[in-house]
Amino acid sequence: MVNFGKRLMADQMEEWREYYINYKMMKKKVKQYVQQTQTGGKNREQVLKEFSRVLDDQIEKIVLFLLQQQGHLASRIENLGEQRATLMEQSDLSQICQLREAYREVGYDLVKLLRFLDINATGIRKILKKFDKRFGYKFTDYYVSTRANHPYSQLQQIFKQVGVVAVVGALSRNLAYLQDNRGSFSSIYDHPSITIKDPVIEQINHSVQKLTHSTNFMQFLGQHALIVAEDMHSGSDLVDDQSYHFLSLLLNLVNTFLYMVNTYIIVPTADDYSVSLGAAATVCGVIIGSMAVAQIFSSVYFSAWSNKSYFRPLVFSSIMLFLGNLLYALAYDLNSLTALIVGRLLCGLGSARALNRRYISDCVPLKTRLQASAGFVSASALGMACGPALAAHRVSGNLEDGLGQPLLLDAKERHDDDFEDNDDNEEDPEESDKPATSLAAAYRLLTPSVKVQLLIYFMLKFAMEILLSESSVVTTFYFNWTTSTVAIFLAVLGLTVLPVNVIVGSYITNLFQDRQILVASEIMVLIGIVMSFCFTPHYSVPQYVTSALITFVFAEVLEGVNLSLLSRVMSSRLSRGTYNGGLLSTEAGTLARVAADMTITAAGNLGQSRLLNATLLPSLVICVSSIVATFCTYNSLY
Repeated sequence: MVNFGKRLMADQMEEWREYYINYKMMKKKVKQYVQQTQTGGKNREQVLKEFSRVLDDQIEKIVLFLLQQQGHLASRIENLGEQRATLMEQSDLSQICQLREAYREVGYDLVKLLRFLDINATGIRKILKKFDKRFGYKFTDYYVSTRANHPYSQLQQIFKQVGVVAVVGALSRNLAYLQDNRGSFSSIYDHPSITIKDPVIEQINHSVQKLTHSTNFMQFLGQHALIVAEDMHSGSDLVDDQSYHFLSLLLNLVNTFLYMVNTYIIVPTADDYSVSLGAAATVCGVIIGSMAVAQIFSSVYFSAWSNKSYFRPLVFSSIMLFLGNLLYALAYDLNSLTALIVGRLLCGLGSARALNRRYISDCVPLKTRLQASAGFVSASALGMACGPALAAHRVSGNLEDGLGQPLLLDAKERHDDDFEDNDDNEEDPEESDKPATSLAAAYRLLTPSVKVQLLIYFMLKFAMEILLSESSVVTTFYFNWTTSTVAIFLAVLGLTVLPVNVIVGSYITNLFQDRQILVASEIMVLIGIVMSFCFTPHYSVPQYVTSALITFVFAEVLEGVNLSLLSRVMSSRLSRGTYNGGLLSTEAGTLARVAADMTITAAGNLGQSRLLNATLLPSLVICVSSIVATFCTYNSLY
């Protein structure tokens, strides 16, 4: 085991040692404050203010040194710029090459500074989390609200790195200018998409991306899937490349794709199927939701089973999906609504989505985990679009094989984790390393910030399920849409997932903080829900389509940012074991789908003319509640 305190000491540069965060001292302070509050020596308010001053001093020390080093680098670049102007007039190629090497030396020093900044930022995050765990999760709210948003904030200097990025820009521009040994009239600002092929620039870009988190599409998708945690050096980072098989990953993604197809292929036809069996059209809520009900239980035993094996659970999943789909298809010939619902329950019992997610987290090497995470989200999005699209071509009862392939990699072949970036080892190693052993234990690890994020996840899944599951009934009643038209509409909605993730992951997250995007997305989902209400006797297609697009698209944006923030604020003890963060998010989403489908069925008793407004009202209430809760914990989402 290698804890963060030891890694900090090992990674420090000797000449800068006095400017690093004194993590060991800070941990001792936390321990002393715990003892003092327990004995009555100090109250919590005194502890908060005193520890704030200690942390202020540490951050100020780091920031002042950072500004000093930035000034040195800027002066060196300025001097080199004067030499460059002179050499360009002389066209001395040998001296231009020497000048380029001098710029690279500045670049390597900049990489050292970025590493210095990264490890200190990690130390600050970890000491905040440690204090929160010891003192009821109140310090981060207080500290961030008083420091991060202040106009003279030093905390922002560490976490936003505006000055460092300016130095990176100056260095990149000059190296690009000298790249062809002759100089160029083009600029990196004129061609932002062009990548400079220089080793030092590649190192700098890697360091900046690692430092700022979520600044590229694949990282965003990985957090969207709740696979990539905030701290990249987690316990499963040292997966042996020899024990990893690409074919296993491919089969895992195929299983993910088939699961999503299996989930959404029945949505356009569920109401017609229930009517053909003698039930009301709104019973489609029960049909669609029965799979989610079973998934509540299957997620738990699949998560526990994956502690021992991946092969057997996937075989079991494939068998259950095959039997479930077979029974669902035979329900028409048997004229049995019970057989239809039991078939969907069997499909839910074979739902291995939590297993698919955990396989990538545990068994894929770090260097390819981001690509695998992006593949997971992409496979899910493609399956979501293909399900309704397939239903458009086969609107009668059909058998959709949900047979997922077994993974080649069994848990016995996996290497045990031998590295854990855990800063609690020195004080309480057994408690800090121990994963949650029950849902109750996992719940006790949930901070207010995590609870709010799970509420937001519940809200967006509820709103999306209401929109998708009742789409066939609503559009048939108001617009007389055929099954094919409904299927095409749902497929188009599904196809928006990837473009939206590209835009958000590649651009939006670079311009705004995740918490800002979170609030804006919640408000847009609220607007979409309000626009969906039927206020007049004449409910139009443009109103429905526009409101559906707004709700669905911004719910997708919200999901990615929500899970990204969830991966940051969640305890590290929820990153492993049976009752992990992935299971909790899966359960929250599944419960939302069950609640939404039950709402549709219950609202059906009011008649189809009142179905739309009756089902949108709970979505509106939950959405408003999640926005209020977000503002209450906004300062802790840093």
